[in-house]
Amino acid sequence: MLKFRNPSTIAPPQAEYTHAVEAPPGARLLAIAGQVGVDAQGKLADTFEGQAENAFANLQKVLADAGMGFGDVIKTTTFLTDRANLPKMVAIRKKYMGEAKPAATLVIVAGLADPRFLIEIEMTAAKA
Repeated sequence: MLKFRNPSTIAPPQAEYTHAVEAPPGARLLAIAGQVGVDAQGKLADTFEGQAENAFANLQKVLADAGMGFGDVIKTTTFLTDRANLPKMVAIRKKYMGEAKPAATLVIVAGLADPRFLIEIEMTAAKA
């Protein structure tokens, strides 16, 4: 069972995440490469919302392939190319991840591997 840690000795999380997540001894770890807004056919969505939906859907499929779900995610790193898209990302994240609150990092970047990419998300999951 994952142990979510928000020590009282530091400020509480500023959003829907946990400061640290501890995986139990012997847990299987799954590292998921950054997923972008490309669908199963390799088509890049035209809008930020479409790209974010595709990225989260891809993550969900990779987790499912390993017998896991968003509740098993212990860490996310999200890269956005435009801070203005943050509220849209948060809403789409909530749609997919529900009440899951893994440790998380958000980075606003000048660009991603393809200049058309507006979002990239990588995750680490663990399951006993």
